[in-house]
Amino acid sequence: MNTILAHYNYWIVILLMMLGFYIVIAQGNLIKKLIGLNLFQTSVFLFYISLAKVSGGTAPIFDDRFNTFSNPLPHVLILTAIVVGVATMAVGLALIVRIRDAYGTIEEDEIDRLDEMP
Repeated sequence: MNTILAHYNYWIVILLMMLGFYIVIAQGNLIKKLIGLNLFQTSVFLFYISLAKVSGGTAPIFDDRFNTFSNPLPHVLILTAIVVGVATMAVGLALIVRIRDAYGTIEEDEIDRLDEMP
């Protein structure tokens, strides 16, 4: 039980990842699918940051009081990934707006049905 509580952040990552994956698979609404992908992406960010944490590590400030440092590179990479994720979300939402203008709906089943019509 102590091991489970000690690694609670990994359990949260797994929960968010599976929830996002379920939303992408189970929902037919394109906006809900995009939200599910965003949730999945956020879980990957949390996982990467959790792996980068050094127990007892501080920011890389060179001082005689500190001898264990955390690498800031993973956190910087995640900040870049967040910016890319926001841009990707904006492009996805713009595509959904265009799909709605073309088909009149954002439900996947209705779009497939409309595409099959002669």
